[in-house]
Amino acid sequence: MEKDMKQAAAYGWFAFYNGQVLIEKQADGYHIPTGEEPPVAVPEGNTVHEIGSLNGLTARAYALDAPIAEEGTPYLLKDLRASFDVLPRCEYDLAGKASQILTWDKNSRYCPACGVATVQVGPIAKRCPKCGQEIYPRISPAVIVLIKKGDSILLVHARNFRGTFKGLVAGFLEPGETLEECVCREVLEETELRIKNLRYFGSQPWPYPSGIMVGYTAEYESGTIKLQDDELSAGAFYTRDNLPEIPKKLSIARRLIDAWLEGKV
Repeated sequence: MEKDMKQAAAYGWFAFYNGQVLIEKQADGYHIPTGEEPPVAVPEGNTVHEIGSLNGLTARAYALDAPIAEEGTPYLLKDLRASFDVLPRCEYDLAGKASQILTWDKNSRYCPACGVATVQVGPIAKRCPKCGQEIYPRISPAVIVLIKKGDSILLVHARNFRGTFKGLVAGFLEPGETLEECVCREVLEETELRIKNLRYFGSQPWPYPSGIMVGYTAEYESGTIKLQDDELSAGAFYTRDNLPEIPKKLSIARRLIDAWLEGKV
């Protein structure tokens, strides 16, 4: 009975500092810390958010005001992207949600309409006490597309990529566009290619900082590659036997490429 009471009082703690998530070295690898108390004290004035459930425990998230002293502790701060390589997938996914909620909390402290300090009225809802404006987390939709041409696919290197790998054409949705129109526009703007047979593949939360990636496949229709210089530094069609370095499994880009390699798309 005593053990059950302690279990019920424990939480999963998602603490963030400057885009880094606090993780704990345990016997079987790295995990999000759990316990009755936060692993690092919650700074005065910072909100603790309940963000869901972690392995049966209520998950809480909060922001740190300074980095921690890692030496002599089982804790370290890990870049959220890099945490994908060490955390169990369910913990990484929830860390992404925590990061997005903390980003929203930081960016919605004041009403965008009248500048008055907002009040949190729900897990993901704030309200202005003066004008009644309601503020919810904003998710920025982006599209990404795997373009097939015979037995090859288009791979590009965007100037904002971290590393030397080549990935897929992607871009953000603009006002007044459908997702499909966005795909065609981005491909034409960035490569001057036209595509056809556009098909939905899947989607993925992208907490960098607050987006969702919507994936498609398409077929080459016409045109010669001419790169948009301020966006892309390289681009070409590649067959299965001469692929360059491709994205890590963190991203939907890799899911799309893997599906093509396996003959599923």
